[in-house]
Amino acid sequence: MAEEEVAENKQVILKHYVSGFPKESDMEIRTTKTQLKLPEGCSGAILVKNLYLSCDPYMRNRMRKMEGSYIESFTPGSPIGGYGVAEVLDSTHSNFNKGDLVWGRTTWEDHSIITSTESLAKIQHTDVPLSYYTGILAASGAVGQLVGQFAKLFGCYVVGSAGSKEKVDLLKNKFGFDKAFNYKEEADLNAALKRYFPDGIDIYFDNVGGKMLDAVLLHMTLHSRIAACGMISQYNLEQPEGVRNLMCLITKQIRMEGFLVFDYYHLYPKFLEMIIPQIKEGKITYVEDIAEGLENAPRALMGLFSGRNIGKQVVAVTRG
Repeated sequence: MAEEEVAENKQVILKHYVSGFPKESDMEIRTTKTQLKLPEGCSGAILVKNLYLSCDPYMRNRMRKMEGSYIESFTPGSPIGGYGVAEVLDSTHSNFNKGDLVWGRTTWEDHSIITSTESLAKIQHTDVPLSYYTGILAASGAVGQLVGQFAKLFGCYVVGSAGSKEKVDLLKNKFGFDKAFNYKEEADLNAALKRYFPDGIDIYFDNVGGKMLDAVLLHMTLHSRIAACGMISQYNLEQPEGVRNLMCLITKQIRMEGFLVFDYYHLYPKFLEMIIPQIKEGKITYVEDIAEGLENAPRALMGLFSGRNIGKQVVAVTRG
């Protein structure tokens, strides 16, 4: 094996299955050696150098042993995984070539061999730098900031909430929300929702769940809609909280539907056609919270559950 074909490979390892609130110490950084070429006989695969890794709340669920879930559990003693951006170093797959930039599922390490490429997509080079009442709670994160801006483009009146003054200011001054409030400063959430939505909520984007969803149900209007794509308030609980106001779904004829990104990969090219011009024209803006280095990845991931991040949390593995 030639010396130049071997490199150090830092990995973020899950030490054991996690119950309760996760800690940085539930993971460890391990350094191994890796060959910068695919092994012989490894067909239909690619070897990548990871550039950026995405910190996502759903990864918490993969830290516990689950059966029959929509996602697989992580394997203790092995690198954790998620979404990321990477550069192809070697390929035996007909759709990917050395030098391609790709995004999709990868493992949390410097270099990854990806054999299941269904979730991967090439990144096309561009010159873009990386009167409904709509409610978005926990709106300053990865998805909420975009949902609010999309709603504004469609003429909605948008109200969001966040957990700090800095984030509230971001919603109003950076993302253009009509109103925003700090839910941690509200002793009575029902009173706050009544104050910000005197006529009720027509569309609610939910990625919090729990007590927040319970309160919101009382303020939804007739034939309103709830889009649910996360329940971060429940991820670290051994016993999930119940929702008491589900009768509102019937009496107000509310449509509530869950969404997972896996079902919409095929729409990504169409999404780019829409979003790139909007970014170029300054109609859509996006904020990222970037942690530098794989060694800081556990802390960045854990920060999601204490509200430490401002914007989409990513880890810069390599500035490529």
